[in-house]
Amino acid sequence: MEQTDIKSLTLEELRAELLKRGEKAFRADQLFQWMHEKLAEDISQMTNLPKAFREWLETEYEYVTLEIVEVQRSKLDGTCKYLFRLRDGHVIESVLMRYHHGNSVCISSQVGCRMGCRFCASTIGGLKRNLRPSEMLEQVYRIQRESGERVSNVVVMGTGEPLDNYDNLVRFLRLLSHEKGLHVSQRSITVSTCGIVPNIYKLAEEDLAITLALSLHATTQEKRRELMPVANRYELSEVLDACAAYFRKTGRRLTLEYSLVSGVNDSREDASALAALAGPLHAHVNLIPVNPVTERDFVEPGEKIIDNFKKNLEKCGINATLRREMGRDIDGACGQLRRKYLSD
Repeated sequence: MEQTDIKSLTLEELRAELLKRGEKAFRADQLFQWMHEKLAEDISQMTNLPKAFREWLETEYEYVTLEIVEVQRSKLDGTCKYLFRLRDGHVIESVLMRYHHGNSVCISSQVGCRMGCRFCASTIGGLKRNLRPSEMLEQVYRIQRESGERVSNVVVMGTGEPLDNYDNLVRFLRLLSHEKGLHVSQRSITVSTCGIVPNIYKLAEEDLAITLALSLHATTQEKRRELMPVANRYELSEVLDACAAYFRKTGRRLTLEYSLVSGVNDSREDASALAALAGPLHAHVNLIPVNPVTERDFVEPGEKIIDNFKKNLEKCGINATLRREMGRDIDGACGQLRRKYLSD
């Protein structure tokens, strides 16, 4: 019989599970604290739980942890890239980025990805499976345990399309921000999507205070279709309408992610068109010089072109930042380390 994944249960579900066994409700609270606040590596570490109870938990439930396969550490900025092995043998990657305002972890939401964005290494090889809430949480937990440093910001922007794994994502967000767990502020959590329109509307109704980031990367339907196959399913106008609805419902300012690709989407005209899209959304624009990927022929624009692009946005009244390049001397881009490991 398949064991229940205990780390993916809400506190209310955990209480119900233990009440069925005749345990007091406070045992569920203790167990939840060990998993999500104290970040216990296994059930045997939960020393204030009776031994017989721990042994029963080990028999009845699956306790998800991740095995570290490889860690790459940048000599430039201290960024750490982790390759984790799941229990079924699949591997995923996560990144720890150190900023002056705190540590940020970028996690994966799927093993592989089926979105097919042409500038991204994550999608090469397609989608293998969705990650469970516990497997998303454990990326954050394992990095915090290993680094010994508090994780204050979480970005769901690694391998996978988060809104293609919707139910597991929402459960993960609630567990990560739970007051009796790690209690990461929802305002410090960003979820990136390439534009799964129905699920943007659903997310707006979840009463979450997270930041939604749209992977835009092009300002016309035609150009977006060239870069992102998801555009064959959802028109750009539909995606932008969904984002506008999200902003109206949540009051949370959106971020537009825009990967700058030399000769593809980095012209003055592209900047003007991007400003025209961002303005009505009151959106912040995050410019990302594309990270070179061996299997792709895209390269980043020159420094002067990037600087001019940003200045053109600002002349139009758009708040824009240039993403600080982290871990450039390691396999820093999404999917690169996993791809390299699978190719060896």
